[in-house]
Amino acid sequence: MNTKIVYAGLALIGILLIALVSKQFFFKRNTTMIALEKTFAMIKPDAVAAKHTGEIISAIESNGFTIVKMRKEQLSKEKAQQFYAVHKAKPFFNELVDFVTSGPVVLMMLEKENAIADWRKLMGATDPLKAEEGTLRKRFGTDIGHNATHGSDAAQTAKEELAIFFS
Repeated sequence: MNTKIVYAGLALIGILLIALVSKQFFFKRNTTMIALEKTFAMIKPDAVAAKHTGEIISAIESNGFTIVKMRKEQLSKEKAQQFYAVHKAKPFFNELVDFVTSGPVVLMMLEKENAIADWRKLMGATDPLKAEEGTLRKRFGTDIGHNATHGSDAAQTAKEELAIFFS
């Protein structure tokens, strides 16, 4: 075997190793890992009918969320019942199903560091009358039953709701 080729190969391997180690050292020192979280969000029929969809989407994006997936859809009664299954035994279950199927909704998968907590903060309290100024529900909701938006309340809920609509 030609010794010049062997030495050239070894030199090239050495250069590559030095570059790799230097690059890893540089990036380990100068970058931080950000844990992104996904959550489910819905713009409800009242806000869609009132033509607030664009303003809500704009607020989502201007608050640092990435909209990973989004679609507008008319929910079937079956899909709405599946979505609200946790409330099945409650007296308001049928009202929830009737409302969410009364018109199109916008379904979204949002992503951001602390997405669940940040989305819930942006939405505001469930009752628009009790929501803080500037929140989406204060701006676009009219009452507790017509509060413009929905968001997952925990990581497990987000996983389940995302699976219902984006599996």
